[in-house]
Amino acid sequence: MQVAIELPEDIARQLQAKWGNLSQGAREAIAIEGYRSGALSQAQVQRLLGLASRWETDARLKRAGVYLDYSEEDLARDLEVSRQLTQK
Repeated sequence: MQVAIELPEDIARQLQAKWGNLSQGAREAIAIEGYRSGALSQAQVQRLLGLASRWETDARLKRAGVYLDYSEEDLARDLEVSRQLTQK
């Protein structure tokens, strides 16, 4: 799907000066906000931005100040599963 938006010329020039490729900058902004709001998964961000790996995706999100949605409860559950697996 293609999405078109209208921007005032001065704002478009300012964003283009900052981002270079305005279309790619807008796509990245949508991907980052989509992940931040919970509307997109990390895999969807990776696909949307055409990134090669989840590590590259994680790095891109970190540069934007968005971190992996991983709670203390997730960590506790993962540690418990790991303990169970090592005991077998």
